[in-house]
Amino acid sequence: MTEPSPSSETQASGETQQFLTFKIGEAEYGVDIMSVREVKGWTATTRLPNRPEYVLGVLNLRGLIVPIFDLRCRFGQGLTEASEKHVMIIIAVDNRIAGALVDAVSDILTVTSDEVKPPPSGDLEIDDQFVHGLIAVEKRMVILLDMKKLLCADLEDQPEQNQPLSH
Repeated sequence: MTEPSPSSETQASGETQQFLTFKIGEAEYGVDIMSVREVKGWTATTRLPNRPEYVLGVLNLRGLIVPIFDLRCRFGQGLTEASEKHVMIIIAVDNRIAGALVDAVSDILTVTSDEVKPPPSGDLEIDDQFVHGLIAVEKRMVILLDMKKLLCADLEDQPEQNQPLSH
């Protein structure tokens, strides 16, 4: 899928933003590309006790301990049976780093702020507080996630996270 280059008409209608889109089941989601640090294949995590089911565990990423969240489970759709076909999106949220397990990365969308529509209240399959907006792309709808709201409440409970490993 090729992205149309922004025309002067597009730029005039609002500031452009880019979103990395990914799939969980049939639904397509997007996150602000500026918060994405990397996309990597699934790697087993180290499970931590006393964590919610959707916190799969932690991963050692170049010396940082990164919590990995199963977004399917976080959205109340059951645990993901993670395999080599799944990917983790490593995201910076405030001063923290977290990973999100998803089915597949789809695309990078460039849109104007005018194209981001507010979500309908209570009409989506996930909690409204996690939704930043919606984008209509061709014949599909992309749900834009507010990763700060989605991950930060959980990260607040994990002050030991993202600390360099000492040997």
